Amino acid sequence: MENTEKLKNSKEVIAYIAECFPKCFTLEGEAKPLKIGIFQDLAERLAEDEKVSKTQLRAALRQYTSSWRYLHGVKPGAVRVDLDGNECGVLEEEHVEHAKTTLAESKARVNARRKEQAQKAKQEAKANKPKANKPKPRRNPAKAAAKPQQPVETRPLNADEMIIGKEVNVNMGKGNMGATIVEINKEDVRVQLANGLQMVVKAEHLRA
Repeated sequence: MENTEKLKNSKEVIAYIAECFPKCFTLEGEAKPLKIGIFQDLAERLAEDEKVSKTQLRAALRQYTSSWRYLHGVKPGAVRVDLDGNECGVLEEEHVEHAKTTLAESKARVNARRKEQAQKAKQEAKANKPKANKPKPRRNPAKAAAKPQQPVETRPLNADEMIIGKEVNVNMGKGNMGATIVEINKEDVRVQLANGLQMVVKAEHLRA
């Protein structure tokens, strides 16, 4: 018993009509321009075929004639063919121009879609990329200089050593900081730290 199962989609229909009319339809390479009104011929020739309906034929034919390889074949000097491969006249210039424009627009849409997809994929990849460990903050030399030094061997400053420009240590309780005397006002002494900051301390807090 012959298999009369209906074809499922336009791709299957195109493959079927290419098998039935190989001199007219092709699945590979540049397609030949079709005879004007070929749908009617196709519908009549396959009227008794239960595998395919007129609606399917119309949809498949639309898909076939809008494909890039078919549009490439619609060019100056090309000849239209009927279902049996017989020539049915040279293409008119307006049909060639229409095919050329349709092909260019189709390619532009595809390229735009590809760019959009590539951009979207790039953004998703960036969003999913593991965040790199943040670099440790660089040490501030000024802050480092301001930090009290470890206790060192010091002695109280003698009276004759209490002079401007003298390098001394300032006793901060937990440690000493290097400084230079810049001003002396009785018991109060203004010193400048290594980081450039100045402060006023009691003379008793200065060490040699």
